[in-house]
Amino acid sequence: MTEAPATPAQAGDARLPQRLKNLLNDRHIVLIGLMGAGKTSVGKRLAQRLDLPFVDSDHAIEEAARMSIPEIFANRGEAEFRAGERKVIARLLSGRQHVIATGGGAYMDEQTRQHIRESAVSIWLKADLPVLMKRVLRRPTRPLLQTPDPEGTMRALMEKRYPVYAEADVTVLSEESTHETAVQAVIDALDAHLSGAKGEEES
Repeated sequence: MTEAPATPAQAGDARLPQRLKNLLNDRHIVLIGLMGAGKTSVGKRLAQRLDLPFVDSDHAIEEAARMSIPEIFANRGEAEFRAGERKVIARLLSGRQHVIATGGGAYMDEQTRQHIRESAVSIWLKADLPVLMKRVLRRPTRPLLQTPDPEGTMRALMEKRYPVYAEADVTVLSEESTHETAVQAVIDALDAHLSGAKGEEES
């Protein structure tokens, strides 16, 4: 696993995006992490930098179900949402190369993790509790935080999910920085991971 902080953007090689795409060899890039980690905002910009299509799996789930995530939780329950999430992500991974932002619970599913290992490079956007809470409180409709103690719920999710997220190929710290700084940190860490993997294959 490669871990990198969100460092200031570096003067990049103009050929880097194409080199990364060559190293990816048609594999997807899958962003994982808790709600508020920045998966969608970073994912969109990363896709633009690499000239790849972007998809948010939550939006794909909403399109398939023809209702919002909160409505799915309210009307069908979390178990049915997770089943739909598993199917949608499997479908996305079987298609053409994308940058994919997943919901916070997606990587907790063993079958989904296996699909990601087989056809993608996974990147965990890891954030501390204060950063997450500052971001998620801007959007008060998140189903899992509809509790008397949202911060306590988030802390419990971190304790449960972070050990599993740590299985990701790459870890990048998601801090209070600009989106472009975060994207550059992801690109740097991805480059280090892919270059290292290629070196191991050739040795």
